[in-house]
Amino acid sequence: MEKNEVYQLAKIGIFQNNPLDGNIVETNISWVILTKKFAFKLKKPIKLSFLDYSSLEKRKKNCERELMLNRRYSSIYLEVVPIRIFENSWYLGVGPGEIIDYAVCMRKLRNSMKMDEMLRNNEVNRADIQRLASLLAKFHKEAKVVRASFELSKAKNIFNDLETIHKIAQDELGLEIGRKIKESIAWSDTFLEKHVQRFQERISEGWTRDLHGDLHSGNIFLYQDPVIFDCIEFNDSFRQIDILYEIAFLCMDLEHFGRPDLSGDLLHFYQGLLSCFIKEEDRELFNYFKALRANVRAKVFFLNALSDTDQVSRISHVKIAKSYMNLLFEYQKISRINP
Repeated sequence: MEKNEVYQLAKIGIFQNNPLDGNIVETNISWVILTKKFAFKLKKPIKLSFLDYSSLEKRKKNCERELMLNRRYSSIYLEVVPIRIFENSWYLGVGPGEIIDYAVCMRKLRNSMKMDEMLRNNEVNRADIQRLASLLAKFHKEAKVVRASFELSKAKNIFNDLETIHKIAQDELGLEIGRKIKESIAWSDTFLEKHVQRFQERISEGWTRDLHGDLHSGNIFLYQDPVIFDCIEFNDSFRQIDILYEIAFLCMDLEHFGRPDLSGDLLHFYQGLLSCFIKEEDRELFNYFKALRANVRAKVFFLNALSDTDQVSRISHVKIAKSYMNLLFEYQKISRINP
């Protein structure tokens, strides 16, 4: 479906004979129609270097994978529903008409309980973090172990892709940040070369598993029983990662919100249930993983700024990107202090 069709569906579509009349949340790769009780996630008909939603068949397959993968730890995922057109009206679910797309149907949860919103409102406490750590440790313990070889060149390229935003970062924030980006890339290359053996050892020890892949506060609801959602289904390599890399993302996110205390609590509680720091060197890898996550988030917001035509929104994206870059430079500094 195209954007105008999705908005038309949200206004006049019907699901189980009830008008949707829903709000729409748009991301770079999907639309989510929010109704009173449900959320319907549709995949944009796009093809990028890391995903392919270009055909109806591929979107259906990825909807089914999203349902299956997220059900490993979440009960809000209900079914994959067809989107049909019949007699010039849009419908969701089983019935007559031509199937033109598919959506993942989920139970709708309260936005006020989303972890990023709660962090902004200073509503997250230590008990919330302890319950979340318990859920994560259980999921990670049960996750499928993935055996592979550590590819040094690939690992370098993941970090060094930061070079793609060098120009916009320098144009927006000055020559100094351009110099620091170059410095960070050199630091990463050196770090990876130094610790290549340990990265491979951790894979051999079974710490690389089929996880979530995008574990940040925007993908968590902090009810009494926390709810994790929206794992990466479109690219296995983004999801099949070291456990430390997954936890590093959420710890980095908490530190980005100015809550290093909660980051420390998360790691403490998690470690009490699943100890994944086997060697002292693993602490250095964990810090590197936080730097890498800050790198990726900075790049996302710089790219958002590059494509945004609204000046106010563009400025906001640049501001957020800068904050992630500062966090990256801080982790880099810690690594050099504790070589």
